[in-house]
Amino acid sequence: MNTAQNLYPDEGRRLTVILAADIAGYSALMGQDEVRTVHDLKGHQAVVLPMVASSGGRVIDTAGDGIFSEFPSVQKAVRCALAMQTVMAERNKDIEPARRMQFRIGINYADVVSDETRIYGDGVNIAARLEGLCEPGSIAISGKVYDEVAGLWDIEWADTGEQSLKNIRQLVRVYHFKNGSLP
Repeated sequence: MNTAQNLYPDEGRRLTVILAADIAGYSALMGQDEVRTVHDLKGHQAVVLPMVASSGGRVIDTAGDGIFSEFPSVQKAVRCALAMQTVMAERNKDIEPARRMQFRIGINYADVVSDETRIYGDGVNIAARLEGLCEPGSIAISGKVYDEVAGLWDIEWADTGEQSLKNIRQLVRVYHFKNGSLP
């Protein structure tokens, strides 16, 4: 048997679309009122988490205020992210600004390592870093995702160029949602 095959097996590798979402300012909200924040979070999750499955995705993890999910299609992941942001904007419209929970969402398309329940690798980390670059209530996508959705819908993306992301070897081209909507 080839030694390289033992060191680098292809088993468990696959292409997938990773959506990482996190609530901006969650720690501050917890510091102000833990009970209300947990109550509000659970209410939002009850609405948002089923949207992943109905969009063809799978929730991988929901640690704290974060959501990691994967999709078999770039289009499905972007549609889900846009729908999540639309629903959250509607849910927040009557909430005082200081108590609003707004997701930041990052989406990447990558070759990952997977086991029975989780996915691993730089592709997952890139999605998380993209989420961290977002404004509250917005979406950031990698260049790979942009290449798959550019021009499909009446949506504008702002090209912010190649970015150096923490603990990621290569530069990643990043696009931010600018405006538009799905048909």
